[in-house]
Amino acid sequence: MNTTRKKWLGLLFISLSVAMIIVDATIVNVAIPTIVDDIGITSTQVQWVQESYTLVFAALLLMFGALADRFGRKKLLILGVIIFAGASVFAALSPNGELLILARIIQGVGGAMVMPTTLSIINTGFTGRERGIAFAIWGATIGGTVALGPLLGGWLTEYFSWRWAFGINIPLGIIIIIGLLLTISDNVEQRSTERIDVVGALISVIASASLVFGLIEGRTYGWWQSKPDAPFTVGDWKWPFDVSIVPISFVITVIAVIVFITRAKRRERLGKPSLLSLALFGIPSFRNGNIAALIVSLGEFGILLAIPLWLQNVAGYGALQTGFVLLALAVGSFMASGMSSGMLKKMTPIAIVRAGLFLEFAGILALAIGLSAGSTWVILVPCLFFYGLGVGLATAQLTGVILIEVPKELSGQGSGTQSTARQIGSALGIAILGTVLFTASGAHFEQTLEQDFASLPSEARSELVTTLDRSAGAAIPAITAKDPDVGAAAAEAFTAGTKWSAYIGAAFLAVGFLTTFRLHPQRDESEHSDAGVPQPSAQ
Repeated sequence: MNTTRKKWLGLLFISLSVAMIIVDATIVNVAIPTIVDDIGITSTQVQWVQESYTLVFAALLLMFGALADRFGRKKLLILGVIIFAGASVFAALSPNGELLILARIIQGVGGAMVMPTTLSIINTGFTGRERGIAFAIWGATIGGTVALGPLLGGWLTEYFSWRWAFGINIPLGIIIIIGLLLTISDNVEQRSTERIDVVGALISVIASASLVFGLIEGRTYGWWQSKPDAPFTVGDWKWPFDVSIVPISFVITVIAVIVFITRAKRRERLGKPSLLSLALFGIPSFRNGNIAALIVSLGEFGILLAIPLWLQNVAGYGALQTGFVLLALAVGSFMASGMSSGMLKKMTPIAIVRAGLFLEFAGILALAIGLSAGSTWVILVPCLFFYGLGVGLATAQLTGVILIEVPKELSGQGSGTQSTARQIGSALGIAILGTVLFTASGAHFEQTLEQDFASLPSEARSELVTTLDRSAGAAIPAITAKDPDVGAAAAEAFTAGTKWSAYIGAAFLAVGFLTTFRLHPQRDESEHSDAGVPQPSAQ
């Protein structure tokens, strides 16, 4: 097999490894109701089954990016796939909620090894226009599998077992490991020779974990005051204070970030290595690109919290039908990878990023304008298709722009940093857009009940609003069965919340679009080399 063919075949297995960990982040959401029925997990365990993976994944990205630079990207990627697939066996066989949560945590460790390492291998293995195409395939894989997860999860759960939602990773993992061993090389000369900053790694884990925890759990435990009916618990222990654990978590984040930066500056003055080279932020394309990636992620995937809920609770679609609607996003994203090759002949990567963000903005804005309680897939599918097309174009090329001037020996650090920025943006987007969704739908429902159903006792109206909020819309069918008029009002309220969520998501994408005008790499794709980190410019 010649070198070029081997390189592109290796990209296939790299993309499959990314697909495996991304699908697992979404596939479980569809399987959760069946898991609850089968092994009897509690509502608190439901949250941790869903969120423990994301929390651990985001917390470890930066550390594993640096480890990949030091010990070899191929080794860490294969180890990550092995850990992920092994934890999937553990998850598939779990007899109770505690062991399933533990399996999800281990999956998060494996996933955090895979994500930045795949980026780093692409960044060091491809140059010029080929590099843009490789990132396009990688980006389309992410956008497509985010939508394919619910479809695959719905099919496996409905026709086989929820355990196969995890079990499918086992044969896929074996195929990926064999493919990586045969096609990927690990260039020793591109490794960093510096020792790993262990203390810095621990501080980064604390900072990332506390931030993502706060963003994910703010609505559950209260953004400031503790919720008496939903206290933070660990086993039999309950959080005893009136102030919620969430602001405490954010304070820990701020302290950890300050300590990390101060310590890194001091170590670099002394000539000692730190987990993240702060000199990377002297590269304008890296610094500004990470800011853009964080803002774009706020709008990109936060909206995917609202759409599946609306489809199942208002439109009345099943899990598999919802997956088919979301397939439009996957189709658009996969099409983008095919388009990128031709576009790169005529457009710069930054121009493609802007075109993609415009399509994302237009798709979500059209969805927000056109959505109503009586809408069907006919309205959503075109909007999701253009949104997916934009995701496929923007995600990959923005990644390429961020990493183009990063020296190869620091590629893992750069990849881990931009992956962390995206994960934080995604978690923040879910927190903000989720809060908008449920706050707006609750306020709309409360107002409608006061105006049109004044004959209902105030306690009954309050209980209905609370039920809609706590069930995330899942109570709408039950409300409708009891009183069709009140159910219709609940559906209208949840639709209003979804529309507001989409409008805010579109606004974030618009801001992200504007931030791309500060992206001006000083080096062209074709000039990518092993040059050192450039000094900060006035840009």
